[in-house]
Amino acid sequence: MSQRSETLPPELADAFARVRGRLGGLGRSLLYFPILGSTNDVALTLAADREREGAVVISDAQTAGRGRRGRTWFSPPAGGLYVSVVLAPGRAALEPDRATALLTLAAGVALAEAVEASTGLGPDIKWPNDLLVGGRKLAGILAEGLAADPGAARGVTNVVLGYGINVGPMAYPPELAARATSLEAELGRPIDRAALCAETVAALAARYDDLLAGRFDAILDGWRRRAPGSQGARVSWEASSRVETGVTAGVDERGALLVRVGDRIEHIVAGELTWF
Repeated sequence: MSQRSETLPPELADAFARVRGRLGGLGRSLLYFPILGSTNDVALTLAADREREGAVVISDAQTAGRGRRGRTWFSPPAGGLYVSVVLAPGRAALEPDRATALLTLAAGVALAEAVEASTGLGPDIKWPNDLLVGGRKLAGILAEGLAADPGAARGVTNVVLGYGINVGPMAYPPELAARATSLEAELGRPIDRAALCAETVAALAARYDDLLAGRFDAILDGWRRRAPGSQGARVSWEASSRVETGVTAGVDERGALLVRVGDRIEHIVAGELTWF
């Protein structure tokens, strides 16, 4: 890392102290930056060391935040919560590949639970990685892995899970203004960003424990309860140079989106969907 982390601000230190008993192995190392290119970039540097599992990178602003498929994540100072965590789902006791595949869904459940616990607002989840309120985007999640280390047991390697939550009202760029929202805009009152930050890591720790222990049904059940669009929504996507259209029919045991197209079911693992 070319930039040095700073001492955790008192409000963040206090907030994490209050949830310390719920963090498990997460937050052993808490790195704070007032402004950063990308929390995921710093966490990926840490993730090259398998001993850094549980490290958490926090920033008040990002100049090069990103979402899925290389999109820019709008990250103005003090407007949101920008966090990345180093995890190793591949060391799960049962079905490590499945645990890794379900990481993003587990994170979606954890963030929705944290937002609800902190604010009383219960966001919906949109497959695979967005939190929505009233159809507008509140938060996004990006999991990025390193190339597998051939010397690691069972191919275990670290994965970086990054997330951004819109907290305060922001002057969104025109292309985002109609599609984004924030906690304070929805609730009409200030939010304690430090308490929310600590709660997200604590909630993630609980769902990460589910992954490592093989409690996959608990994650999938929690996700289904918060993802109304996963059943009965019309979607389209490009496949083999043609556009396919179908109706969502849930998710499978590895988190792939099921879409009914005529008399067959497609399993969508990745790619760009258009929701109607």
